[in-house]
Amino acid sequence: MKFVIVAKMQFLRSVSLKKTIIFISLLFTDLTVKYFVFHNIDLYQFIKITEILDITHIHNFGVSFGLFSGTIPSFFLVIIAMFVVFFIIFLYLNSKDALERWGLFIIICGAMANIIDRFINGYVIDFIYFHINQFYWPAFNFADIYISIGIIMIIFNMVKKLNNR
Repeated sequence: MKFVIVAKMQFLRSVSLKKTIIFISLLFTDLTVKYFVFHNIDLYQFIKITEILDITHIHNFGVSFGLFSGTIPSFFLVIIAMFVVFFIIFLYLNSKDALERWGLFIIICGAMANIIDRFINGYVIDFIYFHINQFYWPAFNFADIYISIGIIMIIFNMVKKLNNR
């Protein structure tokens, strides 16, 4: 328990007011749009925005892209996700690279938004649906975009470091 308190204090010390505002803004945006979708779009309804983009309302009971849907109870998925977030916070606290820290921070924002959604509903609401002709990408949400952007930032940073050697 003492380790958790120390880690929490280190994390809070390392997060600036700017990052706190960004964290709250990203969570608020994701959860507000999910709330709007839940209350205004029928389940499995598709609203065409462009030729390749629809807005929909899908309940994701699994992890990424619905993997393990229905096989793992949502309570366990929340616990597993929290352990992953704690590990990412550990990486964040031990990182000395600014771009890597921002990438990890944005991943934490997205993961927390999906954890909160799953904790409240027992599933994650996905609503962005891309398709080209007969090719479909699984539905996703803003939190998934945050996680993807964070991963891209970390990969970009790794490639940049490899090229500088």
